Amino acid sequence: MPQESRPTEKFRTSVGGQALMEGIMMRGPKKICCAVRRPDGTIDLTYEDVHSHWYNKVPLVRGVCNMVENLRMGYKYLMHSADIALTEEEQEAEQSRFDKWLDEHTGPAFQNVLMTASALLGVVLALFLFLYLPTFLTGLLSNVLTLGRWPRVIIEAVIKLALFLAYMFLCTRTKEIHRVFAYHGAEHKTIACYEAGEELTVENIRRHTRFHPRCGTSFLILVLLISIVLYAVLPWTSTGLRVLYKLAMLPLLVGISYEVLRWAGRSNSLLARAVSVPGLWLQRLTTFEPEDDMIEVAIAAVTPVLPENPEEAAWSRG
Repeated sequence: MPQESRPTEKFRTSVGGQALMEGIMMRGPKKICCAVRRPDGTIDLTYEDVHSHWYNKVPLVRGVCNMVENLRMGYKYLMHSADIALTEEEQEAEQSRFDKWLDEHTGPAFQNVLMTASALLGVVLALFLFLYLPTFLTGLLSNVLTLGRWPRVIIEAVIKLALFLAYMFLCTRTKEIHRVFAYHGAEHKTIACYEAGEELTVENIRRHTRFHPRCGTSFLILVLLISIVLYAVLPWTSTGLRVLYKLAMLPLLVGISYEVLRWAGRSNSLLARAVSVPGLWLQRLTTFEPEDDMIEVAIAAVTPVLPENPEEAAWSRG
């Protein structure tokens, strides 16, 4: 049985990944590999070089820039995996009349603009759900009850966490997302196996935990928890003004959360383990035990991105 705790690594690497539709994208120090299971059972592999950027050496700034870059890359590979994983019949079934009209009357450039717009719409929806709505609902409640500053802060935090957990739980109820989260488990188990210094085989990988402290899920819950503390100082003069203040502080919030997660991923201290606990708990919703064929995809994705010398991928020795 996998241990539901922090992995006991031989060393911690800078290798990470993302679960996709019937596939996994793995990113190493120098290469990115996207592996997707085709409908015929074979695995499609796509490669890309990793480019270093000036902002990766600037604390706080690198968190914001990397979040934007990860959103862009994640959406790009998610769309790519959908194209590979779905059969022609399934793609035709998924296509609406509007999609077919776009394919017939527009070019790739315009379609890329629409894809970017839809990704931005998703970001706007997330901001509405987790930034505006908790403040709005707390404001409505304060109109009925006489609430001081700290009761408002606590109520807003509870509403925010409740909305987030409910959203994540509902996502797991769909068959497609459940499979994506199983691939997420395969990604974590494979990285844990590599960090333990073991050969990457299905049997070895299956023994490892599906919970990992360096995960996008951990980043999300850190953002929510740190936002409770950071936004507690903001005034409650009006809902609109408070939301504007939150938007202005969002880059700082993301930057701080990234640095905290980065530090926790490198440290074995008791405090670092405590910081990782909420993310590990949340991964009970965002990772599931994978099937053997999912682990095979994870192995195919991670193998090309691993450096010949493991020291090149190591953050620090345990």
